[in-house]
Amino acid sequence: MRRVAIYGKGGIGKSTTTSNISAALADAGYKVMQIGCDPKADSTKLLTHNIKMPSVLDTIRDGTSIEDAIAKGYTGIICTECGGPRPGSGCAGRGIIAAFEEMERTGIVKRYEPDIMIYDVLGDVVCGGFAMPIRNGYAHDVFVVTSGEMMSLFAANNIFQAVSDFSADGYARFSGLIQNSRNVDDENELVNKAAKEMGCDVIYRIPRDPVVQKCESRGMTVIEGMPDSDLAGSYRKLAKIILDSSEDRSGGMRAD
Repeated sequence: MRRVAIYGKGGIGKSTTTSNISAALADAGYKVMQIGCDPKADSTKLLTHNIKMPSVLDTIRDGTSIEDAIAKGYTGIICTECGGPRPGSGCAGRGIIAAFEEMERTGIVKRYEPDIMIYDVLGDVVCGGFAMPIRNGYAHDVFVVTSGEMMSLFAANNIFQAVSDFSADGYARFSGLIQNSRNVDDENELVNKAAKEMGCDVIYRIPRDPVVQKCESRGMTVIEGMPDSDLAGSYRKLAKIILDSSEDRSGGMRAD
C-alpha cells in the first residue's frame, strides 16, 4: 500500500490538488482512500459533490459508528474527514490525534484495503496533531503544495524542517514540492530557489487555469468535470509522478 501525505498552507489549493490526484488515480484503476486532516472537514467535498457527512470526531462525540464517517465518492474513492473540535472548545491538533487513534482502534483502513492512501493535511502549523502522518509513520512520502507567495513558501519550509526532524526515526520522507501556480512575478524562480535551499525537487508545476473554478462551482474535480481539458491532463501527469515516486508498503494505518 502506498501512503502519501500532501501538506500546504491553507488556501493554497492543497485540497483541490489532492482531490484531483485521487480522482486521476481512481480513473487509472487504483482503489484510493482520501483522509482529510483539517478541522474544516472539507477535503473531500469535490469528490462527493459537496455531500455533508459526519467527521470521525463527530462519530466519537455522538457515539455513532465510524462507518457513518465514510462516504464513497467519485469512482468509488473512499472519503473520510478527521474533523475538529467545536469552535472555541478544544485544540484542533489534539482532535486530529483522537481521530487517528479511533481509525486505528476500529481498523477502518484495513477493512477497506485501499491501494493508496492520501492524507490531505493543513500545513500552517506543524504541531503534534498535524504532524501525525509524518511523526507516527502513517504516511511514508510527504509532498507540499506551494506557490511563489512568501507565506506558502514559509509554510513549505516549516513542513520540510518537521519531516527532516522525524526522518532520523525512520518515518516519512520529504519527496518534493508541487507548484500550484498563482502567476506571481518570477514564480518559477522563487519556487526553484526554495527547493534548492531545502535540497528537494519541484516535482510538478500546475498551471493556473480558470477551469478549476468552473468545476468547483459544480462541486466536482477537474478530472470529473472537464476530463478532456489540458488541466485534467496536468493532474494525471502529477498523479503518475506521485505514484511512481512513492513507496509501496503493505499494512494498515501505519507504515511497516
